[in-house]
Amino acid sequence: MAKKRWGKIVDLNKCVGCHACSVACIAENKVEEGKYRTKIIEHEEGVFPNVYKYTEKWSCNHCQHAPCVDACPTKASHYTEWGTVEVKPELCIGCGYCVLACPYRVRIMNERKHGGLPEKCTLCVHLLEKGKKPACETSCIAGAIITGDLNDPHSEINQWMAKGAVERRPDLMTHPNVFIIPYRR
Repeated sequence: MAKKRWGKIVDLNKCVGCHACSVACIAENKVEEGKYRTKIIEHEEGVFPNVYKYTEKWSCNHCQHAPCVDACPTKASHYTEWGTVEVKPELCIGCGYCVLACPYRVRIMNERKHGGLPEKCTLCVHLLEKGKKPACETSCIAGAIITGDLNDPHSEINQWMAKGAVERRPDLMTHPNVFIIPYRR
């Protein structure tokens, strides 16, 4: 059996912008006050009278070709056996290069940790390893978030992939493990 490769899909047609995922992430991961590992971005498009609005959840995309990993001089930012991108605090010198290198702008500096260490979505791997779902998924009132093993062809996430999930910003060529189902009017 192939190794697990954790991934996530966010259905932009279901996201209502309630911020429950952001709040759950803060609580689960003890994120510094005023910082967010998950961002909700509101989009408004069209021309009156045909204007529409949708919201989009952004967090680390756990890229397979992650610029943040390449930028890290100490290898604190690294790929895990599950296909996610993590930070080893004991190797990190707090330079912030990984934060600057992230093309999605989803890394933050946590000033409470050793004078400033980078933080990001971990996909709640600590919960996935126990057979549980990430905090963002379990708190999503709209059912817009699904996580799972991208290497398991029978997983729920791969059923969602078949519904038209795509990479966010494929032009960046980072090959993320986080996908979206694009908003459809």
